[in-house]
Amino acid sequence: MTDLTWNSALRDQLAYPVRSRLEGLTDDEYFWEPAPGCWSVRPRGTGTAPVQAGSGAMTIDFAMPEPGPPPFTTIAWRLGHVIVGVLAMRNAAHFGRTPTDYMSFEYAATADDALIQLDTELATWLAGVESLGEAGLARPCGEAEGPYAEYPLAALVLHINRELIHHLSEVCLLRDLYLHTR
Repeated sequence: MTDLTWNSALRDQLAYPVRSRLEGLTDDEYFWEPAPGCWSVRPRGTGTAPVQAGSGAMTIDFAMPEPGPPPFTTIAWRLGHVIVGVLAMRNAAHFGRTPTDYMSFEYAATADDALIQLDTELATWLAGVESLGEAGLARPCGEAEGPYAEYPLAALVLHINRELIHHLSEVCLLRDLYLHTR
């Protein structure tokens, strides 16, 4: 236990096997709409949401401000949110990734491609957190985090970990529902 540091503890928190539960995700599961009016990732021009974002053939449904109650979202939408809003934008702000956002991102047209995107962004995030070391975790987040600019990067890492665990657990639950209702 003498090797334990805050940095390694934060990274190890994501070692929980949520990602492994996504192995074998099919396109049918990825795009499954378990409720009417779901937001999803779709071919350009086929959505029902007020805005479709994305620079490629696929777009993600959204609106600002988010309607109340928020629409139910598919696995594709939830993975798109994790890949772009939780990881890629933070990787760009803090770890040298090419800048991106919901409007410019090229969303995956298949479950396999979405998992490749997830793995790429997650690997960048984990390597970035590791590169911070102990001292880097204590430095302020900076202007990229808006009103949280003065918070230590450790607070951002904890927030991103919560977001990943939260949303990827939702994806696992949707997979369970898909399996048991079909």
